[in-house]
Amino acid sequence: MSSSRPTYQGHILMLVANMLWGLMAPISKDSLSYFAEHDISAFTLAAFRMIGAAISFWILSAFLPTEKTTRSDRGKLFIAGMLSIVFNQCLFIVGISFTTPIDASVVTTMLPIATMILAAIVLHEPITGLKAIGVLLGMAGAVLLILGNGQGLSLERDNLIGDMMCLIAQFSFATYLVFFKNFIGRFAPVTLMKWMFLWSAIVIVPFAAPSIMSIDYSAMPVKVILEICYTVFIGTFFTYMLVPTAQKVLRPTVVSMYNYVQPVMSTAVSLLWGMTTFGLVKGIVIGLVFAGVYIVTQSKSRKQMEAEKLQNTKA
Repeated sequence: MSSSRPTYQGHILMLVANMLWGLMAPISKDSLSYFAEHDISAFTLAAFRMIGAAISFWILSAFLPTEKTTRSDRGKLFIAGMLSIVFNQCLFIVGISFTTPIDASVVTTMLPIATMILAAIVLHEPITGLKAIGVLLGMAGAVLLILGNGQGLSLERDNLIGDMMCLIAQFSFATYLVFFKNFIGRFAPVTLMKWMFLWSAIVIVPFAAPSIMSIDYSAMPVKVILEICYTVFIGTFFTYMLVPTAQKVLRPTVVSMYNYVQPVMSTAVSLLWGMTTFGLVKGIVIGLVFAGVYIVTQSKSRKQMEAEKLQNTKA
């Protein structure tokens, strides 16, 4: 019972984190529109996230016991920050500028597949039939939900370039989930995030500083400021405290499967705000998403299969 409790908590943390990420799409709509109207790159919002989260994590760490990290640890955290934050967020944002939101959203559904393949190669996690079915069910539900507005995918050259950038962003995050699965278990979430976001902020500042300094903050509407604050402090600072804790007890493929919750959450909020309507198709695809997540969580890990094999041998 005690061994299953941390796993149960990990599922709750990933569900909450992805629900909050899903809220960012409708909430940040006004802020991104404001940026576009005033010739402010969407890349600036990514910079706000990294800088704001770095400052927040370092302030929080001042009130917590200091955790020692070696130069080697900090080097690994630099790579982890590049994969999970800089490459993932920046490539995705730049990619969206080339492609359509529909294309970009569909590409994000590749994260669990990429994670499952990498986990099989690197961690020797088995690709069981149950796991494959769950991933495909979740992907089918997410894609149908995203395409439910009647728009199709685009095959124009610029769109393909953007799609490739968004795809690389997903593989970047999948690489982080798999390669740093064991490493992150050595540190507290705040220690991990304060270093990862610090390195990310240092890398991003030289590119984003001109845009950040050119903004007339006094003329910025309060609503836009609040939306940016949500993106920085809730959608980044708070959620990135939850993910490392969940990573310690959940397999990489299971963690990535919760990515499918984001479009579901965005749709739910849009329904509440009257931005869309609910129908039979939406009900079916939302059911597919959660069925897929559940099936993957029920699939057996390598350790479970080895334990069963050992038990059968003894029997």
